[in-house]
Formats: sequence, C-alpha cells, structure tokens
Amino acid sequence: MPDTSEPALYVDADACPVKDEVLRVAMRHKLDVFMVSNAYMRKAKGPRVHGIVVPEGADAADNWIADHAGPSDIVITSDIPLAARCIDNKSLVLGPTGKPFTPDGIGMALAMRDLNQHLRETGESKGYNASFTKKDRSQFLQALEAAVQKAKRR
Repeated sequence: MPDTSEPALYVDADACPVKDEVLRVAMRHKLDVFMVSNAYMRKAKGPRVHGIVVPEGADAADNWIADHAGPSDIVITSDIPLAARCIDNKSLVLGPTGKPFTPDGIGMALAMRDLNQHLRETGESKGYNASFTKKDRSQFLQALEAAVQKAKRR
C-alpha cells in the first residue's frame, strides 16, 4: 500500500522516454511509482513500483492518473490535457524534458496544442517532433529532483 504521507510519482508510461530516470529518483527518495499504460510493460524492479495496466480506450490511462494523483504527487506526462487535469488536482506536473506544466502556463499550452493540431489537419504543418537528447534527460533529472523536494515540503 502506498505511503500517503510521501508524494507518489505517476507516469503516463506508454511513450515516456524517462522511465528509468523516474525509477532512479524514486528509489533514492523511497517513493511509490505508478507506471500507467494501456498495454503490459516489463515490470521494473522494486517493491514500490506499481505497474498499472488500464483497459483499452482513448483516455483510460489519463483517466486513471487524473483520478488518483493528488496535491502532494508528481505526474510525468507529455499529454497536455492530462497535465491540465492534474494541475486542477493540485499535482506537480513535469514533461519528459523537465519542463514543468504550471497553472499560469497551461492555458497557453492547451491553445498551442489545439493550434498545432489544426495546422497538421489542414496540411500547413508536418508535425515534426524534435528528438529526445541527453540534455533533455539531464534537465528532466534536475527538474524531477526539484519537484520531489517541493512536493515533500507541501
């Protein structure tokens, strides 16, 4: 059973490039980690690692995370609508590059997501995604460490 006095980490795991980094930080701080996905994933080792496989469905993993993450928890996702829902729950939210989603910036992030989706649908944009770099991984580790410290102070 998770220790509710400590923050927990919730990972939107299907396409998350920083699962190993999350586990490393969680082990160091003895935190529970919930790896939430739509399909079975090889279980990471550790007594505090919980692999959650949700039923098939467009937003099943997002719904599970949004229903369980609370004010002292940290959510790792690149899904902007999920980030908005978790911010509404008062969770700390980080993207896989370490960029935090904040109450002040989530409205703009949602608007840009919608604009980019429209541009892709009309053929104005090809939907290029930048590759994930070692620098991104390093920035994520720093940001997650800072988020854990902040969550522990809550």
